Amino acid sequence: MDDSEELLRLNQRLLDAITDSDWAVYQELCDPTLTAFEPEAKGQLVEGLEFHSFYFNRKRPKGDYQTTMCSPKVRIMDDVAVIAYVRLNQRVGADGLPVSSAVEETRVWQRQHGKWKHVHFHRSAIE
Repeated sequence: MDDSEELLRLNQRLLDAITDSDWAVYQELCDPTLTAFEPEAKGQLVEGLEFHSFYFNRKRPKGDYQTTMCSPKVRIMDDVAVIAYVRLNQRVGADGLPVSSAVEETRVWQRQHGKWKHVHFHRSAIE
């Protein structure tokens, strides 16, 4: 498996951990000093994992979920990689009907001690 394929596999695993509220896998894949810009932070740069743990500790509605990276582009620069894509989230709403939403994401990975770690992301809502 080449680095691009491995990074896409790891990134999908990260997105699945978010969807499944799997904090253990999220921590495994992320560097403890992870930084992020995301809508929930209201324009602030988030540092570390504590901010994110708040969302993992909340109950999510039960139901079918699916997360897809649409047209991902991987760029590897030595021990740093950037993956840019539109993240499509699909779920079944409380009324039983399908609901879809999408966000633009850029995720930065760094090879540390031979393993890729997620070190930064920027997520923007699509208006």
